[in-house]
Amino acid sequence: MTKEDVRKSVLDIIASIAPDEDLSGIDGDAPLKEQAGLDSMDFLDIVMELRKRYSIDVPEGEYMELVSLNSSVNYLAPKMENI
Repeated sequence: MTKEDVRKSVLDIIASIAPDEDLSGIDGDAPLKEQAGLDSMDFLDIVMELRKRYSIDVPEGEYMELVSLNSSVNYLAPKMENI
C-alpha cells in the first residue's frame, strides 16, 4: 500500500466507527480524538479493526503513534507495505 492508501484505510476505519462525523476536513497533524469525536473505546476499536482487516498488531506502548492521521500513516505504512 502507498501512504495515500494507508491514509484512506485509516479514514475508512474511523468512518466505520464514527459514521456521523465529517472527516473531510481532518488536519493531519492534529489529534484524531478531538477532530473525529472519538473516545478511548473508539480508539481501541480502531486498533482492533487494524488487527482484523490487516493483521496488524499495535502494542499498547505504541498507541501514541496513532494520535494524528499523519503519525498513523507514518507508523502503519511500513507495516502495510506488502498488503
